[in-house]
Amino acid sequence: MGIPVGEDGVARPLLAPLDLTVHQGRKCLVLDLDETLVHSSFKMIPQSDFVVPVEIENAVHNVYVIKRPGVDEFMRKMGEIYEVVVFTASLSKYADPVLDMLDIHHVVKHRLFRESCYNHKGNYVKDLSQLGRPIGDTIIIDNSPASYIFHPSNAVPVSSWFNDPHDTE
Repeated sequence: MGIPVGEDGVARPLLAPLDLTVHQGRKCLVLDLDETLVHSSFKMIPQSDFVVPVEIENAVHNVYVIKRPGVDEFMRKMGEIYEVVVFTASLSKYADPVLDMLDIHHVVKHRLFRESCYNHKGNYVKDLSQLGRPIGDTIIIDNSPASYIFHPSNAVPVSSWFNDPHDTE
């Protein structure tokens, strides 16, 4: 498998180097973060699972984060079966500390942020071919169809989740 070439014909380095000693034979599960695994808000959420301080324009703001019901068990089980990658259109200064708190079972092997997305017609698109995995062995779970428009047949759409405590999706 060579270096992938983007739609513009320019060669791009792989976003997530493959560790064959650990992940050989495993399919790659790509998970979105916001409104898929968690919901976050700058407004105080009394039932938040954790609070992440984020610096924006030289001021620290608290981000209140709620985990989707069942997310801890889901992540644990997926980590047993798949190579788990979180690919978010969020900025790393927010998403990295959220993942530090969310990934309690240490199953996320790669974290990819907004700078790894393509800006395609005003949308942040996650190009799965840039992961360097066989595309047929790569699955993405995301609430935003625009984010997987390059690989719709690899997607498992999920409803956007904001704070429904009875969610079972």
